[in-house]
Amino acid sequence: MGIKCKAAIGKGDGTFSIDTIEINKPEADEVLVAIKAAGLCHTDHDSLYWGKPIVMGHEGAGIVKEIGTNVTSVKVGDSVILNWATPCGTCFQCEHENEHICENNSPVVAGSNGYTPGHAHKEGTLWNGKPIELSFNIGTLSEYTLVKESAVVKNSITNMPFSAASIVSCGVMTGFGSAVNTAKVTKNSSAVVIGTGGVGLNVIQGIKVSKASKIIAIDINQTRLDMAKQFGATHTILADKDDEGLRKAAEKVKEMTNGRGADYAFECTAIPALGVAPLAMIRNAGTAVQVSGIEEKVMVDMSLFEWDKIYINPLYGKCNPQKDFPIILNYYKNGDIMLEEMITRTYALDNLQQAFDDMLSGKNAKGVIVFE
Repeated sequence: MGIKCKAAIGKGDGTFSIDTIEINKPEADEVLVAIKAAGLCHTDHDSLYWGKPIVMGHEGAGIVKEIGTNVTSVKVGDSVILNWATPCGTCFQCEHENEHICENNSPVVAGSNGYTPGHAHKEGTLWNGKPIELSFNIGTLSEYTLVKESAVVKNSITNMPFSAASIVSCGVMTGFGSAVNTAKVTKNSSAVVIGTGGVGLNVIQGIKVSKASKIIAIDINQTRLDMAKQFGATHTILADKDDEGLRKAAEKVKEMTNGRGADYAFECTAIPALGVAPLAMIRNAGTAVQVSGIEEKVMVDMSLFEWDKIYINPLYGKCNPQKDFPIILNYYKNGDIMLEEMITRTYALDNLQQAFDDMLSGKNAKGVIVFE
């Protein structure tokens, strides 16, 4: 017999409801987790329009309540962080150490349609008596969730707030990993971060622990730039909304970097018009990283690539959760990166609409849903 609990159900038509779901007992390779906190980002709001019902949420942390017979990496009572990169270990990409884009299990790249944001574990989770998919295979905006063993990473830091642990799931990993795993920022280098919301702040933290000497934050919001300084930015540029492609800001970057441009630049705004803006910020043979996952068509002035510039569009900071989450947690434990300070406000599940409103209006660096 399974359990019944409250969850946020995205209807697929732009609306959601807080409703009751039923979760069956774990199968051999599954783990039942009591969610204690779930971070929010724009992807969660986007999921309202995926055209089908889903249990929402793709960032979360909680406590293991029950495990399947084959589960060995965690036990009942363990504190865990959820992740949506669940590699199969045998496909072409996994064999080439690209576990984050696993051809069999990725909720983003798997399948012939190229994008399958939810998945039903057989009939493990039911809504109104019918199987319902889980957002990014983990559905964390729920009091409980049933996931594959590969979707949980044990958190050995005692007394770490679940709210802080929950945001490691995606926002922290995406930003941190884009700097450390994708760009591989080097010591004494210079870097630009365009957009200093939750993901941008974590790019800054990844650049900081990589020991770059100059970290330039760009935003149109002075409050966010002030926060960027707290997280490691050494310089800031308050951009003008009317600065097309941030070309004027790019000139300021060049003035700050001996006229050449920065070694690295990261786009973290999710604004299509700024998709190629980091190319204007970097020197010849520099690296531009498009972190925010822009998927719209963008017109590109190819002269921006001159000369020998690299442009990368990574997924999830090239995350290998079992390896990368402990690295992030160790930096946190040692005081090298900040997590609690990123959380602007916490909300109860019943106040999810207010949390979305605050996120969309730019009030929050990061909002988190907390469960009793």
